Amino acid sequence: MQSYVFSNSHKIPLVQPRRILNHFSGVRIDPASLGSLSSKPFDLSCNIRHSLGLRSSSLRFDGVISNRSLFSGEKSDGCVVRATSVPETAGEAPNSSSLAETLQLGLLFGLWYVFNIYFNIYNKQVLKVYHFPVTVTVVQFAVGTLLVMFLWTFNLCKRPKISGAQLMAILPLAVVHTLGNLFTNMSLGKVAVSFTHTIKAMEPFFSVVLSAMFLGEMPTPWVVLSLVPIVGGVALASVTEASFNWAGFWSAMASNLTNQSRNVFSKKFMVKKEESLDNITLFSIITIMSFILSAPATIFMEGVKFTPSYMEAAGLDLKEVYIRSLLAALCFHAYQQISYMILQRVSPVTHSVGNCVKRVAVIVSSVIFFQTPVSPVNSLGTAVALAGVFLYSRVKRIKPKPKVT
Repeated sequence: MQSYVFSNSHKIPLVQPRRILNHFSGVRIDPASLGSLSSKPFDLSCNIRHSLGLRSSSLRFDGVISNRSLFSGEKSDGCVVRATSVPETAGEAPNSSSLAETLQLGLLFGLWYVFNIYFNIYNKQVLKVYHFPVTVTVVQFAVGTLLVMFLWTFNLCKRPKISGAQLMAILPLAVVHTLGNLFTNMSLGKVAVSFTHTIKAMEPFFSVVLSAMFLGEMPTPWVVLSLVPIVGGVALASVTEASFNWAGFWSAMASNLTNQSRNVFSKKFMVKKEESLDNITLFSIITIMSFILSAPATIFMEGVKFTPSYMEAAGLDLKEVYIRSLLAALCFHAYQQISYMILQRVSPVTHSVGNCVKRVAVIVSSVIFFQTPVSPVNSLGTAVALAGVFLYSRVKRIKPKPKVT
C-alpha cells in the first residue's frame, strides 16, 4: 500500500479535490533514477511551488514498485527520486531481555546449589559436636522467622493477609515441614552427608505411593519402572556404606515420608483459588508456624541446651558453634527461598531435574570436604539411584493416553 505524507510550514487553504489533482498532474517519476533498486522501498521527495500560496511543500512516498513499465520516460519536473535500502536489523525483535532472563535463571540455580552445599557442610559441622538435632532445627526456624519478619516490617516483601481458614489449611503443612527438617537433621547427625542424600533420593518413591493412596493418582508404567533403579541404587549404597547405622537410615526415610506428605497435603487442602498463596509467601508462613510448633517441643525433649553456660560446661567452642549454626540457618532459609523463586520461573519437571543435579553436587562436595571414604560399589549404587531420579523426572512428562469408550 502506498502512503503519502504532506508537510507544510504554512496553512493550506481549503480547495477542491479536482483542483489539487490538477496541481500534481505535472509530477513525473523518472524510471532511470530508480535504477536496479526499483523493487525496494524508497523515499520520494518533491518540492512543489504553486500559485496557491504553497511556497514549499514536500511529498513523501513509501512503497514498492515492481513494474517499471508503469512509468513514462519523461523527465520529472521538480521531483527527485531517491532509492533507500532498509536496514537488515529492521523488524527483528530484541533478544536482550531473553538473554537477561536466562542469565538471571542461571544465577538463581547457582545460588541454589551453593547455599544448599554450605548448609549441609555447616550443619554437619555443628551436629558432629553438638548432638541435639531438635535444638538445631528450632534455631534454624527461629532465624528464618526473624528474616521473614524483617522483610515484612520494612516492606521488602508484601505482608500477606491471612484468614483463620487459611491458617487451619496451612497447619498440616507446617507440621510435616517441621518433622521433615527434624528427621533430616537427625540423619545428618548420625551418618555421612552423602549417605543421607543418597537415601533422600527415594523421595519420588514416596511421592508415587502417597499420591496413589490419598489423591487417587495412579502412576504410569514408565513411572513405576523408573522407581526400580532408585530403590535398587539406594539399597546397594546402603549395604556398602561405611557410616551406616539404622538410626540415620530410618531418620532419612522418615524425612522422605514427611516431605512428600507435605506435597500431598498441599494438593489436598490448598485447593481454593481465592485462598491460594504464592509459594514464597506460603513458605514464609510455614517457617513461622514451624518455629511456634517446634519451640515448646524442643524444651520438652532436650531442654534449654543452647545457652553460653551450657556450651562452656560441655567444653564446646562457643563462638564456633554459634557462628556455624547461624550460617547454616541463613543458608537453609536462603536456598529454600531461591528454590521457590526458581519454581515460579520454570516448570515442575525442570525444577525436579535441577533438584537432582543439586543432590549430586551436595554428595560430591560433601565427600570431598569431609574426606568421606567411598567404595566403588557404594559409588555405583549412588549413581544408579540418582540416574533413576533423573529418569523419573523425565517420564513424569509422559501422560497416559485417554481411554476410548
